[in-house]
Amino acid sequence: MGFKDVFKKSFLEGFNGMDITTAKIAATLFVTALLALYIFAIYRLVTRKVFYSKNFNIALAAMSLITAAIILAMQSNLVISLGMVGALSIVRFRTAIKDPMDLVFLFWSISIGIICGAGLYEVALVTSVAVTVFILVLDMIPVSRAPMMLVVNSSKMDDEQTVLDVVGKYAKSYKVKSRNLSKGRLDMVVELRVKDESGLVSEVAALDGMIGASLIAHDGEVTF
Repeated sequence: MGFKDVFKKSFLEGFNGMDITTAKIAATLFVTALLALYIFAIYRLVTRKVFYSKNFNIALAAMSLITAAIILAMQSNLVISLGMVGALSIVRFRTAIKDPMDLVFLFWSISIGIICGAGLYEVALVTSVAVTVFILVLDMIPVSRAPMMLVVNSSKMDDEQTVLDVVGKYAKSYKVKSRNLSKGRLDMVVELRVKDESGLVSEVAALDGMIGASLIAHDGEVTF
């Protein structure tokens, strides 16, 4: 018997389905469900979104169970395995993931399903704990605040220097990112780092001819 015959025999024997018992299916889905609930709880703990999506969190948990079931099915039969690969290759997901952390949790959920479906429960458990600790530790590390954007709308075209004089009182350094003059109106955006955000916006907004002043953070938070 040559190497090709040995490889062929071992490959086919790996899909005989004899080791996919009801007990193994139940154990796999039970462990996967526990880890899926763990991911559900961690996502709710970590996320700080104002509009928390419970449906997305439920989808994360369900994704682990579905993935584990797919892996079990692929192990049971060679034909099912090849057919499943072909079927999944044509699936296209159109939902946009705006928060990078959502993508991390989505990949985490799918990975747990794959690992549990392969029967590597210890790996799934250790991986989940390690990912949790890693996320929480990095989240607690202090980082410098990103620059903010001061958006100014004035009815005076020559009001730029006046605005910059006020900005200079609150920020050691700043940079004008854009300026637009049109029909007696000045629109400008200034990038800066400032501690007294309320004082800066109040003083700029109180300038003569000022239509509006907004201070916008890069992370999507807005201070008026």
